[in-house]
Amino acid sequence: MDRRTFLKRSGLTALVPMWPRSLFARKAVRRRRPSDSDWPSKAAWKRLNDEIEGNLIPVEFPLEACIQDTNSSACKSLIANIKNPYYVGDQPGLTQTLGWVDAWFTKPSVFAVAARNANHVAAAVHFARENNLRLVVKGGGHSYQGTSNAADSLLIWTRHLNDVTLHKRFTPQGCNGKQLPQPAVTCGSGTIWMQAYDAVTTRGGAYVQGGGCTTVGVAGLVQSGGFGSFSKHYGTAGAGLLEAEVVTADGKVQIANACTNPDLFWALKGGGGGTFGVVTKVTLRVRELPEFWGGALFRVKASSDDAFRSLLLYFVNFYSDHLFNDHWGEQAHVGGNNVLEISMVSQALSTEEAQKVWKPFLDWISRSPGLYTIEPEMILGSMPARHWWDVEWRKQQHQDVFVSDPRPSASPINAWWTGDAGQVAWTIYGYESLWLPAALLHNNSGERLADALFAGSRYNSIELHFNKGLGGGPSDAIEAARDTATNPAVLDAFALAIIANGAGGYPGVRGHEPDIAGARKSRDQIHRSMNELRSLVPNGGSYLSESNFFQEDWQYSYWGDNYARLASVKKRYDPSGLFFVHNGVGSEEWSADGFTRV
Repeated sequence: MDRRTFLKRSGLTALVPMWPRSLFARKAVRRRRPSDSDWPSKAAWKRLNDEIEGNLIPVEFPLEACIQDTNSSACKSLIANIKNPYYVGDQPGLTQTLGWVDAWFTKPSVFAVAARNANHVAAAVHFARENNLRLVVKGGGHSYQGTSNAADSLLIWTRHLNDVTLHKRFTPQGCNGKQLPQPAVTCGSGTIWMQAYDAVTTRGGAYVQGGGCTTVGVAGLVQSGGFGSFSKHYGTAGAGLLEAEVVTADGKVQIANACTNPDLFWALKGGGGGTFGVVTKVTLRVRELPEFWGGALFRVKASSDDAFRSLLLYFVNFYSDHLFNDHWGEQAHVGGNNVLEISMVSQALSTEEAQKVWKPFLDWISRSPGLYTIEPEMILGSMPARHWWDVEWRKQQHQDVFVSDPRPSASPINAWWTGDAGQVAWTIYGYESLWLPAALLHNNSGERLADALFAGSRYNSIELHFNKGLGGGPSDAIEAARDTATNPAVLDAFALAIIANGAGGYPGVRGHEPDIAGARKSRDQIHRSMNELRSLVPNGGSYLSESNFFQEDWQYSYWGDNYARLASVKKRYDPSGLFFVHNGVGSEEWSADGFTRV
């Protein structure tokens, strides 16, 4: 007789809530650490290394050199290189974000499987499952929330899975007769977006929807939903996924697409990386490239608080009337120094067309020379879209927009945007995001929005990422995103508001330690700033890759009503919870470090 039948027949079911929780609880699960007696033996690790053809490596922690002696040659070499994201990405023991005050700091795994193919990944998954190890997956290592690192863990490092293959006519496996062939690109999960863009756009003359930062991993971005500069037109990166090769918790190499494992396929489109399996390659839709991409970059300084309020209101209305469409993406920054900074991009507009769009706004500014000043010199124009990520062409045009990898052996395409430099080797103080619905642009709500932006900017500067909301975009992009796991709030959002702050530093490195008191004060200011916007959107969602480590109600905030379906997929493909990330699907069943089932 099982327990449930015994309790029912004996009339004791009513007493169960009064009994200790542990009486019938399943045995606690705690993953092994190197200090445990049952940690895998040297012989076991050797067998794994043999199985993966010698690609098991002990993970070094470059920061340890500076913790031991900041004057050592090893530390000086690290400090000289650590602002280079390509150098950081080549180190299995480093992550691009070094940590988050009061949340996490980067720590090395014990060993890493430097995977060269899916079979290596499968062997690592088998080994971790059979030996009850904490498993971590890292490709680009960009996670703000520290999901791609954990001390005492085994790392599956996909950096070397970076092949890029273009297809003129691709049909997902099992979809013959159900889907028409279409242009596509297959990228190994260690591919970063600069490598994909070089193949697809610079050399291929086409486009794949990816990320704005050149060193972000392709697979990680797709699994988080993923936005790039031109997402307002093309939609999310996750919505462009046609097929994935993925190693699930049972160690099997599986295919996921709309016809094969469709539930897993859906979960991989925005359900979060490192959660449902280890993706080893993705195949993404390739689009036609427009003739032009361009930008509008300038700053407007207001002479007083009242003038700044008026500027914000005018800009909100101007955006609603002229920019709320799929031609314009990227950002506007609302600063506490009464500066509105425009850093926007355009797609499919010539220089003349772009200038015509902005003329009413610039005319309005010019009519009040005592109130507003444009600084510095304005950039407003377009260029051939094919050269957007063309490092050599940009140099020939004297466009100082990229920083290049200075290492002698570096590829000539190893470059990153100058504006992304601050995100390399930084420590986060606070970071919050909120999708702003398009309704705030209409029905006389513009003044409320402008007032909230002004009030919030008194605490911290606010970034409005217009490309990270699909409201105003074409219907096909919105419908494709609807069939992903991303919070449906994105479908009608005109922008994602991001409020964040951080600086360099790592604990224990003398002279380079984070400012803990300053970080906590900054985090409070960020929260106060975002609360001004939350007063307009009290139940709004946030983007899981760019959000608060301490996010309340993260299940709903990241995925809305999609969470229950994601949890069901998690139970099916990873019933034991082998894959764990902070605030990931199913993580509520584990301790904060992912080592103990709670």
